[in-house]
Amino acid sequence: MTSRARRLLEVGSLAVRPFPVSLLRRAGSTLGRAASHRLDDSMTALESNLRRVCPDATDAELRALARQGFGSYGRYWAETLRLPGLSPATIDTGFGVEGYEHILQARRDGLGPIMVLPHLGGWEWAAAWLGRVADIPVSAVVEPLEPHDVFEWFRDVRSSYGINVIPLGPNALGPVVAAVKAKHVVCLLADRDLTGGGIEVDFFGARTTMPVGPALVARRTGAPLLPTAVYFEGDQRVCRIRPPVPVSRGGSLRADLRATTQQLARELEILIEAAPEQWHVLQPVFLDEATAG
Repeated sequence: MTSRARRLLEVGSLAVRPFPVSLLRRAGSTLGRAASHRLDDSMTALESNLRRVCPDATDAELRALARQGFGSYGRYWAETLRLPGLSPATIDTGFGVEGYEHILQARRDGLGPIMVLPHLGGWEWAAAWLGRVADIPVSAVVEPLEPHDVFEWFRDVRSSYGINVIPLGPNALGPVVAAVKAKHVVCLLADRDLTGGGIEVDFFGARTTMPVGPALVARRTGAPLLPTAVYFEGDQRVCRIRPPVPVSRGGSLRADLRATTQQLARELEILIEAAPEQWHVLQPVFLDEATAG
């Protein structure tokens, strides 16, 4: 039986299709900022996370940044719902990319690169551009949602613009390795440890855990790790791909994975610091905050 949540998503996706993306961008941002007034726990968590990124900001400045973060998240969802109905030409017009040569080089070397991303801006537009404009297959590891038919709906939507969805979980490693070997661009969101089995690192001067998957897959396959973020810049989405992070080899497996994951944490700091108002992690990230909560 179809859940109410799925029916609402289906109706919402159809309802936004007649509208231009520019209008949805503004509407999504406005609704996201409005939601921040009602979601006190999420607002508190985001402000706390941003305090690590911007330690000199006043409370008022942090609150303003957090409201912008909700606005960025609202825009992300509005554009995600609209993507299935967009032509490749429209997707291409709304997108720019820096560092694309790193993707091309990895594929020339016979492997798909691993794009390591923060929850920031709008990564799905970049995936749609790769799949529908550049004709490069994309796989992404995605958190399973409940009810299950909602997850299936999102999987089908993402498939419509070129993303092969791999559910996050203990069985994800094999499909990710296979995708790398098939020269897919593999997208891994890595600034939040969803499974609780990550590795402890320093992040913005505090301790957190991050998923070990990116480092493990890179070590196993030789695929390059490319720190990446997709920023909202006016009506555009700009993907910035940084040079590959060296994969540590020479110590024990766990020590090498920890060293590589720490390097990735530093890279994610750089990407988030460039636009902290677009970072939308609405749960406590840092270990001391999570314990206090």
